[in-house]
Amino acid sequence: MLISKMAAEGGGKEMNEIKTQFTTREGVYKLLTHSEYSRPNRVPFNSQGSNPVKVSFVNVNDQSGNGDRICFNVGRELYFYIYKGVRKAADLSKPIDKRIYKGTQPTCHDFNHLTATAESVSLLVGFSAGQVQLIDPIKKETSKLFNEERLIDKSRVTCVKWVPGSESLFLVSHASGNMYLYNVEHTCGTTAPHYQLLKQGENYSVHTCKSKSTRNPLLKWTVGEGALNEFAFSPDGKFLACVSQDGFLRVFNFDAVELHGTMKSYFGGLLCVCWSPDGKYIVAGGEDDLVTVWSFLDCRVIARGHGHKSWVSVVAFDHYTTSVEESDPMEFSGSDEDFQDQMIHFGRDRANSTQSRLSKRNSTDSRPVSVTYRFGSVGQDTQLCLWDLTEDILFPHLPLSRTRTHTNVMNATSPPAGATIITNTSSNTTNGNNSGANTPGINSIATTLPRSNSLPHSAGTTTTAANNTNKASSGGGISSGIMDSAIATGVSKFATLSLHDRKERHHEKDHKRNHSMGHISSKSSDKLNLLTKTKTDPAKTLGTLLCPRMEDVPLLEPLICKKIAHERLTVLIFLEDCLVTACQEGFICTWARPGKVGLLSSQNQASSPSGTVV
Repeated sequence: MLISKMAAEGGGKEMNEIKTQFTTREGVYKLLTHSEYSRPNRVPFNSQGSNPVKVSFVNVNDQSGNGDRICFNVGRELYFYIYKGVRKAADLSKPIDKRIYKGTQPTCHDFNHLTATAESVSLLVGFSAGQVQLIDPIKKETSKLFNEERLIDKSRVTCVKWVPGSESLFLVSHASGNMYLYNVEHTCGTTAPHYQLLKQGENYSVHTCKSKSTRNPLLKWTVGEGALNEFAFSPDGKFLACVSQDGFLRVFNFDAVELHGTMKSYFGGLLCVCWSPDGKYIVAGGEDDLVTVWSFLDCRVIARGHGHKSWVSVVAFDHYTTSVEESDPMEFSGSDEDFQDQMIHFGRDRANSTQSRLSKRNSTDSRPVSVTYRFGSVGQDTQLCLWDLTEDILFPHLPLSRTRTHTNVMNATSPPAGATIITNTSSNTTNGNNSGANTPGINSIATTLPRSNSLPHSAGTTTTAANNTNKASSGGGISSGIMDSAIATGVSKFATLSLHDRKERHHEKDHKRNHSMGHISSKSSDKLNLLTKTKTDPAKTLGTLLCPRMEDVPLLEPLICKKIAHERLTVLIFLEDCLVTACQEGFICTWARPGKVGLLSSQNQASSPSGTVV
């Protein structure tokens, strides 16, 4: 197994050491000990029984050029600081705002990036008792408290996010398995809400709130069985990916309130989810210790990654290292220096760059275009893993002529912005071959995976499930015309649901779990009945399009897998100059990207006393 291989290479002692730097193809990432954020006393927090430490960032466009702000929760406390990143040492003696809560704990938070200024920011905070608070940590004001009397939901808030492109709408998920859409301008009422059904499908339903006057919540989503652990909006804001304790990833068209596709974990609950920068791929992690890559266009699992030895708590794409290059495919396995020379780092226009370069695939007179997605994961095993999702995984039959089209989108739903459909129509494609070309998963996985971060398997084919499998899971059977009518009549008071040209935002959240599932074995699927309470029979999902067997999809090997903390990791965020991690002891660490360590930071590192590394 991969873990045994890593242990043999690194040795037991080395595996237990806390790493302060690691090397990838781009260069060396270094921990900046003077850029560590924590409670002002820097004392490790006793994390027993507390909610996971979370981190949120916002840029307030400060004229001084230092506009980054950081918010993090530790136990009952919530802190708001100027974030100096790789530029200067953290000054923990001067928080902009600090709050200590009684009787409840912060569980998650999110800034509204649209409305943030140097004078005011809108921060949503979810709590363990079910409430959601809207605060302004710059003005030190508390403007509103939602679900104050817990009449809407009494369970813990698991995730809270502003709806992309909106100044007033936000979405909240709970451990009850419910999600609620709120408007900051509306009240929650003094009585428990009454609902009427708007849309229903397989293992999900959506209700509107019945009242004479508009009140919160505007919508109630009931998704799957057990807790809804996290959700994430697609880069264009049109789709919503949800992961639940029943082990399912469910992807919805948020505006149309329709199910787009589903995926099942190998076993146990799914805890975290994220989108690729172009919206083509979704990565989920959870209690099976795996990271699973799911294709939005094909609605199927295309790869799994095994490197963690316990539950995966956070997954996140690195927008700045995801690369596109033009080269002869045979030259791709060159030296690290060649790779680095060809690397194109994405900035603000990364998604457009990827789309334009990918479109060259369809041109017969241009050189092949190769794309590599970088993503990371952290887990309860205190390890950070980095992964590359490469061409041989994305298109295992690239040398063969074939047509890739998407037929599983419900009611001809368009893919997220930037999600181009790759079509290859060279002359040797015959009509006889087209019969299976439109069915996702109809082609067998290549028997050899040549890239360095891919583990070859014995010959195996992906399950050739019929196209209607996904259509059945989409549920509903309600036509788009009826759906539009229902939204027009039932949701007309908040027509802002149909949002376009939304800002792309990237969020990483995490969730608390206290046990490890250990290593994966051939009998792992037998644990499904004990770990989940779902209406779907696990024995019927394993080996299908929902949950392919381990040998039926490529298995990724992490580029790096390093122990970087003493306690379980709960945060992973990729920024332009650095990546940020946090552990349950309450330490938020900044890792400078290669070549991004400033002069002052270098001086601080040189004078750093021993024993300060988390």
